[in-house]
Amino acid sequence: MPKITLYQDIPHRQQVIHLWRLVFGPATGHNDPALSIDKKLAVNDGLFFVALAGEQVVGTTLAGYDGHRGWLYSVAVHPEFQATGIGTQLVRHAERALAELGCMKINLQVLESNKDVVAFYQSIGYAVEERISMGRKVEENIPRIS
Repeated sequence: MPKITLYQDIPHRQQVIHLWRLVFGPATGHNDPALSIDKKLAVNDGLFFVALAGEQVVGTTLAGYDGHRGWLYSVAVHPEFQATGIGTQLVRHAERALAELGCMKINLQVLESNKDVVAFYQSIGYAVEERISMGRKVEENIPRIS
């Protein structure tokens, strides 16, 4: 089973960027992998984890905590390692880190059309809640991608 560890920029950055492009598809301005990494590192909250098979990054998860709720982001597992328990291991690791901070509830968002991912989260105890997820882009902070 791969080892879960804190993200380290020099050995992990290029592998994480590649993984996220592979799993999540092409980037848009607000979810460019390099920008997402830089913004997460700027927060310096110790909630960015990678799964390593040897030296190879095979999974990631980012967590966030605002003192009220925790969030999971960018849970990704390399296609060759999916359905091996790595996704569950990453989520549980992030859950423990959030719990240690006092978090009482963890949220995440999944595209409604991504039925396999919804089923994965349901299989590990997450439930669809009757909420409306809303968002607003802050255009002046989103870089233009050519």
